[in-house]
Amino acid sequence: MISPEDIEKLIRPDVKAMPAYVPIEPTDVLSRRIDIPEEKVIKLDGNENPYGCSPRVKRALANYPYYNLYPDPEQRELIKALAQYTGISTRNILAGSGSDELIDLILRLFIRPGDKVVNCPPTFGMYPFSTDVCGGKMVSIPRKPDFSIDGAAARKAIDKGARIIFIASPNNPTGNITPKPVILELLSSAAVVVVDEAYYEFSSTTVAPVVQKYANLIVLRTFSKWAGLAGLRVGYGIFPANIVRYLMKIKQPYNVNTAAQVAALESLRDLKYLRGTIKAIVKEKERLISQLTKFSWLKVYPSQANFVLCRVIKGNAGEVHKRLQKKGIFIRYFDTSQLKDCLRISIGKPEQTDVLIASLKEMR
Repeated sequence: MISPEDIEKLIRPDVKAMPAYVPIEPTDVLSRRIDIPEEKVIKLDGNENPYGCSPRVKRALANYPYYNLYPDPEQRELIKALAQYTGISTRNILAGSGSDELIDLILRLFIRPGDKVVNCPPTFGMYPFSTDVCGGKMVSIPRKPDFSIDGAAARKAIDKGARIIFIASPNNPTGNITPKPVILELLSSAAVVVVDEAYYEFSSTTVAPVVQKYANLIVLRTFSKWAGLAGLRVGYGIFPANIVRYLMKIKQPYNVNTAAQVAALESLRDLKYLRGTIKAIVKEKERLISQLTKFSWLKVYPSQANFVLCRVIKGNAGEVHKRLQKKGIFIRYFDTSQLKDCLRISIGKPEQTDVLIASLKEMR
């Protein structure tokens, strides 16, 4: 009989060696961890929309009659609505189970074991994670002290044989955008340039209109942040048409489930409501920044997303993080070389901001 040890020998060595991705925890888990009722938990660690989805989404999900049937594998109705929303042709759009799935599909399409992928940390952790899963080799080009991309160094890495570069704009967790001229310069290379615009609705800055001009440009977006659909996992990409055709060949046939397609469609039909929540989040972000800058022990970075990064310059960010957790306030803590003593705070409702600021005032 085969043993567990024998099975271990069959597992890919690179997968055994790769670090695991550390996700954030849901509210019920956080509630049990600190023994506080769920309704008392202030969750500001996932860049989620505190106002939730459109009321139309809830009604549509409750009334949809065909959950017993497989969803449209080509997401035709959703793609048509996305084309109207983005102003891009349907032949250039593909939906996915969150933009995370699209990141994985892009890498599977272009990357063979050992192929190089350029990453610009600090940034979204799914890029190195998915590269490792696909057997690629990550080439890290650290961002500058202001968290802008080192375009010259990135181009040099591409010219040495990298096949893909990922650029989050606005960047997570730093909140800054990458200027269009920097992206256009990278597009003059032979690599596929993937611009992740997960926070586009908060920044209104995009390179999507030039996708049809460049054969190597991909733009990714998601419904998780602005539309409040993080739990349903639905995103989309804007691609050159020939890339869409190949991705359709390798994606799972029913990758975007029925509930996600229904919710995304209803979100696009209720833009007035959702733009209202976006406006409220942006307004609250400015108020949070103004409050945080009053603390002499914090350095606050500008942000064009729905979160704010700040560095504890007098004290220990880990201790701040722990003390807030004990009060039921959850934010994101980083302790890497580039993000030492950094905290990322998602934008909540005004009353949540008030509790956070009051708790910070109690600290010395």
